[in-house]
Amino acid sequence: MPRAYALGLDYGTNSVRALVVDTQTGAEVGTGVFEYPSGQAGILLDASDPNLARQNPQDYVDGLEGSVRAALEDAAGTEGFAPDRVVGIGVDTTGSTPIPVDAEGRPLGLDPRFRDELAAQVWLWKDHTGHAEAAEITAAAKERHPEYLATCGGTYSSEWFWSKILRCARVAPEVFEAAHTWVEHADWMPAVLTGTEHPDRLTRGICAAGHKAMFHERWGGYPDADFLASLDPRLARVRQSLPDSTRTAAEAVGGLTEEWSARLGLPAGIPVATGAFDAHLGAVGSGIAPGTLVKIIGTSTCDLMVAPLDDDFSEAPGLCGVVPESVVPGQYGLEAGQSAVGDIFNWFVGTIRPEGETHGSLTDKAERLAPGASGLLALDWHNGNRTVLVDQRLTGLVLGLTLHTTPAELYRAFVEATAFGARVIMERYEEVGSAVERIVNCGGISAKNEMVMQIYADVMGRPVYLSRSAQTCALGAAMAGAVVAGAEAGGHDSFPDAVDAMTGVQDRVFEPDADRAAVYDRLFSHYRRLHDAFGVAGQSDDLADVMKDLLDLRDAVRSEASGDRESESVDAAAHEA
Repeated sequence: MPRAYALGLDYGTNSVRALVVDTQTGAEVGTGVFEYPSGQAGILLDASDPNLARQNPQDYVDGLEGSVRAALEDAAGTEGFAPDRVVGIGVDTTGSTPIPVDAEGRPLGLDPRFRDELAAQVWLWKDHTGHAEAAEITAAAKERHPEYLATCGGTYSSEWFWSKILRCARVAPEVFEAAHTWVEHADWMPAVLTGTEHPDRLTRGICAAGHKAMFHERWGGYPDADFLASLDPRLARVRQSLPDSTRTAAEAVGGLTEEWSARLGLPAGIPVATGAFDAHLGAVGSGIAPGTLVKIIGTSTCDLMVAPLDDDFSEAPGLCGVVPESVVPGQYGLEAGQSAVGDIFNWFVGTIRPEGETHGSLTDKAERLAPGASGLLALDWHNGNRTVLVDQRLTGLVLGLTLHTTPAELYRAFVEATAFGARVIMERYEEVGSAVERIVNCGGISAKNEMVMQIYADVMGRPVYLSRSAQTCALGAAMAGAVVAGAEAGGHDSFPDAVDAMTGVQDRVFEPDADRAAVYDRLFSHYRRLHDAFGVAGQSDDLADVMKDLLDLRDAVRSEASGDRESESVDAAAHEA
């Protein structure tokens, strides 16, 4: 059989990436990236409301054609490749990123009446304007339907589907009334490619519905209309527009239309997989399996695990979701994450702007610092806490600042804070019964910054592997395309088959260092105290000793380092003599 290829589309926060992949080897033969032109790095902002983050749906459409054309052109130099050998397409997006659409399934942001109305645009995942609505949803569900919260960690988030819709109803009623329904970006893109945007034909994926919209087959799909109407009677109409069933990423929503075949230069009719979130398909592209924690590290993180469907996850407080088959068929998809990681590093370099410093220069200096030597301890809540506190109203903190604190010390403290937050998530996974045997990291930071990876290994006490692919989300999307194509077309009949053939890890493994890990255990104990004192109501921990202990640790580490340098100088002098 001639070589077969699959196309993965990865819609990120600032750009869309198209990736052409050999279905039998996982070789990535063509890439195209389209940067969203609207707003600030693709994000529509409002200076009066820092919680607002929207996107222009036209950027998604333009990015589809621009990225795919570029990827096919890039792949053209590969021997044996031809566009007519692409056998399937998969799509991932950020989420929850819902879009208000009209009765034909067309985004309101494309309607001239609403082109300048922010509420009519795409509500990006990092939009937190619905934090009060999220709290209302949580309170109402605890009282009337606690089962709704059991599968999403016990607290509904402002990043999710219903809180954003309820917020729109309250602050932009004209937009809300014009919207026939709301569609996740992950569901809309496959519908565009297959001509199934009309609400009566559109496929909803279990990934978005289960993790962000409280969908579960146990209670007949989405939350019932009476519950939603108790929040706002207008939500009942939205519930009526939603189906009672969903599909997994292993199922096709349809075939590529003639129009998009011509625009992209791909065969008409090739299957397009049901959409999923970037992190979930990134986990697939990283070779996820039971016992493996996959961390997709970018502007934020998503931390994914899978577990057999016969495991009991009736209670998983703090996790973003426990959803059957949201990652791969036959397994629970377990999701957690941090609301800011790379965003924190970028904020420090780009907004605080330490004079003359870059990510590279700060990393070089921070890497020479020993754990504990700065006397600093930070909380990684600059964009709220996604897991395990699920509270977007929490903010960042740095403890231990003196007039001698340097930018490099701060930079390392922020890296360590994100590692401590990652450890909290790992420990919560283990508390609910999902043992973490190894960690596979992917995303831009994983590939670019070895210091960060070593700190994560030392803090978390587990070997840290790196995914072989630097584009795991797009790779996972391509794998979904290969699965819906099937083995007869040159793809695969299941995700396990695709994982075996198309994924792997790099040779480099970051092993935890026992001495550094011991220092980080001490720092982590204080991190947990701060975490609970500021994030958990009713805590009464006396924190008066924390600053002093950070200083004691700093002095001890510096004294040991000074002694080591003196010993090295004596040895060097003796050698010269």
